Amino acid sequence: MSETTVPSAEQSEVIEIERVMEMIPHRYPFLLIDKVVDVKPNVSAVGIKCVSMNEYQFQGHFPGAPIMPGVMIIESMAQTAAVLVVRTLGPDSEGKLVYFMSIDEARFRRPVKPGDVMRVNVEKKQSRGAVWKFESKVTVDDKVVAQATFAAMIVDRA
Repeated sequence: MSETTVPSAEQSEVIEIERVMEMIPHRYPFLLIDKVVDVKPNVSAVGIKCVSMNEYQFQGHFPGAPIMPGVMIIESMAQTAAVLVVRTLGPDSEGKLVYFMSIDEARFRRPVKPGDVMRVNVEKKQSRGAVWKFESKVTVDDKVVAQATFAAMIVDRA
């Protein structure tokens, strides 16, 4: 699919990691999505995160019982939402920063462990200017592991 082609309602757009890194400024060790699938501009997207024991947070969270920190799961929601925003607004929005304004109703239902594949479902609820509101639900093996509603502001880099 070409960069300017917008998929029809029946098609599903996939954004691979190289393109994700052009769209958002996050880098290792804080790039917390591996690709974005099922992109529907101005509507929704699904981020994919393959959790690996090689990730730095498992050195201390927790030795002998590694669990993905909840704040990093929330961050994967924000990064997926940022890709959705850039895909919706177009190339002029690439590389902009996304600042959390609020995180509401965050719930953590099950631990996420190395070897899990997180599906980060993000749905746009509204946007007004630079402020966007989203609902997100993260699943592993079709079981909800986390969910939240959050608002973010899109800003130029200083």
